[in-house]
Amino acid sequence: MLSYQHIYHAGNLADVQKHALLAWVLNYLTQKDKPLSYVETHSGRGLYQLDADESMRTGEAAAGIERAKREGWFGPGHPMARVLKNIQARHGDAAYPGSPMIAAHLLRDQDSQHFAELHPQEHAALSLAMSPFGAKVYRQDGFELVQSLLPPTPRRGLLLIDPSYEVKTEYDRLPGVIAKLHRKWNVGVIALWYPVLSDKRHARMIATLEAQNFPKAICHEVTFPPVREGHRMVGSGMFILNAPFGIEEETTRLSQLFASL
Repeated sequence: MLSYQHIYHAGNLADVQKHALLAWVLNYLTQKDKPLSYVETHSGRGLYQLDADESMRTGEAAAGIERAKREGWFGPGHPMARVLKNIQARHGDAAYPGSPMIAAHLLRDQDSQHFAELHPQEHAALSLAMSPFGAKVYRQDGFELVQSLLPPTPRRGLLLIDPSYEVKTEYDRLPGVIAKLHRKWNVGVIALWYPVLSDKRHARMIATLEAQNFPKAICHEVTFPPVREGHRMVGSGMFILNAPFGIEEETTRLSQLFASL
């Protein structure tokens, strides 16, 4: 689907959960002095301005990252705090990083970065945003890209799967896709983000994933009030294979913060 543009939702509460965990995992992986590969299937434009008309129209960032910053959800030692500080110093106080920009600011020169984005305008913006970082940006279906890239070089690394879920069949398709990718790259950290909707359509997908007994798999979900009346998204989830040691500390911290909303 080429209609989805994340600018309307950038910095919402789902982004807060997803990006906090992404930053934590990348920070963990880069503690070891070995190169790694980072791959994304659905990258968006990489950098957003939360004072743009599209973002202001929905108010999702005000209820999300702006509230999280105001309430001190990310202390100075958190990798997400470091990224936000660097991004806003370079691009202004209204700037917010998408997952590619978070990765670019936490990865090192020896690490490889691969980003897929099919939407033409989003791809153009992503290519521009990522040009200073030596990243490879593809205007290609993300699932086709990872099938061709995995296992990557270097072999250590992280894959983020973050589709828009505009196509309902994604929920049925993804467990099989992830199983196939894990067979090709059994040492990789594979992270799947998904929305928690009021109709719980994600539940069967997660049950299918959990039934496959992937190694070191965790599922972390948070719930939050709908951003406006009638809005169906009431939470956010991450399913992570080969989850790094100690991630439960961060998931517990996030769960407590979201429970306070």
